[in-house]
Amino acid sequence: MIRMQILIGILAFVTPAGTGMAALQPTRVEAMRAAIHPVADQKSMSAWLSRVPVTRDFPDDLAPTLRAQHEAWVIEMTSARGCLPCGDLWVRLARLGRAYGWQVRTIGGQEAMVRSGKLGLPWVGHPVAWARSVADPARSIPVAIGTDHDANLTRNLYLAAKMLGGVRPAVGVRAMSKFTGIVGFSSPRIAAAGLKP
Repeated sequence: MIRMQILIGILAFVTPAGTGMAALQPTRVEAMRAAIHPVADQKSMSAWLSRVPVTRDFPDDLAPTLRAQHEAWVIEMTSARGCLPCGDLWVRLARLGRAYGWQVRTIGGQEAMVRSGKLGLPWVGHPVAWARSVADPARSIPVAIGTDHDANLTRNLYLAAKMLGGVRPAVGVRAMSKFTGIVGFSSPRIAAAGLKP
């Protein structure tokens, strides 16, 4: 399986021994602080979203691909009580689900952590969303860590459908390797890392 760690590799940024660059490299906590943006209010969430580049160019087959794949894949996301980005992501994914016919549902935090662990991804908090095969629950790929713009979510769903459908993985991984990290502030992992909204 694809080494999914590179999807959020900044969180596990390590310097090879003997390079002499260790002092210049961020620690795991510093890398997490740069990549994860816990928000507790609409103003903070909007401010972080305003910094996220929006996908402008799409392949010609985007809409047909997403409509054709609607029965094969389901969008699953985590949520937590009081998580503002979770509500925002839910609204966005539900809108995309209606547009392309994809089912959208929530999954529990425990299931999400197990799934993340199987893919080698550190758990950074809610929300996280995956595209998952209806026929094979073990086949899934993250499409969002934190909320994001509709255009970027659409791109990630398209790339996930292509990757899980057999398109050369490196192409999709490179294109989908950036997630916003705009998450709710309720995660114990975030609190343990000393991150603040």
